[in-house]
Amino acid sequence: MKRKKVMVIDDDEAILEVCKILLENEYDVETSTKGAVLLNKKRDYPDLILLDILLAGEDGIEIAKSLKRNEKTKKIPIVIFSAHSQVEEDAKKAGVNLFLQKPFEIDDLLAIVKRNIQ
Repeated sequence: MKRKKVMVIDDDEAILEVCKILLENEYDVETSTKGAVLLNKKRDYPDLILLDILLAGEDGIEIAKSLKRNEKTKKIPIVIFSAHSQVEEDAKKAGVNLFLQKPFEIDDLLAIVKRNIQ
């Protein structure tokens, strides 16, 4: 059986490393500090996207909106995470599936990934 793929995008390398370590036993994990990596993909899309809102020079909400407008990526579940809880409403309007407040509990992250991955 093919392993599910999770893409984690955050400008904090430490968070990328933690997410990779936590998830790589069960999933193929791809990480990036740039949201454009997702927008430029033409194939081999992830089964779930974990996306930070505040990225260097990029807006996670705008990236989410672009992904949800694209026929090839609109069905991929997106979990936005941020330390700023006031952006939860904007994230939901962008069509994301879930908002996860930073700092998050490891068990919460694992449960959310398991529940939302296609």
